[in-house]
Amino acid sequence: MRAAYLLDRKIKVGDLPDPTPGPGQVLVRTHSCGICASDLHVKDHGQQLVDWSRAYNGPFSMDLSRPVVLGHEFVAEIVDYGPETRRILKKGTRATSVPVVPTAHGIECVGLSNSFPGGFGEFMVLSEAALHPLPDVLGSDLAAMAEPLSVGIYYVRAAQLGKGDVPLIIGCGAIGLAMILALKLSNAGPIIAADYSPARRNLALAMGADAVIDPAETSPFGAQGDITRQPPNVIFECVGVPGVMDQIMRNATAGARIMVAGWCLETDHMFTPCAHLKGLQVQYGGGPLPEDFAAAFRGLCEGRLDPTPWLGGRIGLAGVADAFDSFAGPGNPVRLIVDPRRA
Repeated sequence: MRAAYLLDRKIKVGDLPDPTPGPGQVLVRTHSCGICASDLHVKDHGQQLVDWSRAYNGPFSMDLSRPVVLGHEFVAEIVDYGPETRRILKKGTRATSVPVVPTAHGIECVGLSNSFPGGFGEFMVLSEAALHPLPDVLGSDLAAMAEPLSVGIYYVRAAQLGKGDVPLIIGCGAIGLAMILALKLSNAGPIIAADYSPARRNLALAMGADAVIDPAETSPFGAQGDITRQPPNVIFECVGVPGVMDQIMRNATAGARIMVAGWCLETDHMFTPCAHLKGLQVQYGGGPLPEDFAAAFRGLCEGRLDPTPWLGGRIGLAGVADAFDSFAGPGNPVRLIVDPRRA
């Protein structure tokens, strides 16, 4: 198969062996796959993630001296079935899935594995039991956003917001925007969002934020006039840059809950007495469960979740390397979609 793959910290395009479905698995042909910031993290910090996983039982076990086909936000069509499959869905059916496959040796992460290539390749192997078939009315590019949307749904669910809670989103990239959509879906609010980028603040409004703040001009941690008379008390950190958590701890209101969704891949420093004195609650990470993915997919199918403004165009395999180089700019689209059927 043709694929854009990671090798020697560079994205290259070439031919790789077609994957073969095992028991309970299905071979699929990729139609759409979003480029995620975590793909960029793996490109730039892959060995650090692998070393960390070996020390602390993390999920990154790929051998970076061999090709790794990234891409974990995808829609594909069924091409063939492996052994011990039920074969309920017809060949040609478009489907999406959580990007994990159970195997006899443990869980494999699609797009973060030498054995299970991701959506930047023509073919993938997925778990038949995890497939979500698409209705005809749902486009492939939009359905590929189920995975990032599931992240927002997970964190909002884990935050357990109650009546009177005021959520604040710090950082309006894909994770932050997914939080806003998930908060609207759960009828939480008013929703405050903060980002230095005017384009991202406009997207936050389009997703349903009640107020957007430029932190260079106004602190997002205080009451916001007519929007809310109390300061935000549930803060979603969606940046993952050193210093952000320290700033949140220093400025958050007493008793606030902080949900840390941003992955900071550098050593961070925080003045924790602020957290002690204010009684702050800090919850790091975790990740979406199949139920969160199912909720995101259902919301897309029913039109209650609409990340259409995220989508900024489609590229073929030849454009993946350049897209990685320009991905991080806040003025760029939240998502570019890779179609491996295109050169």
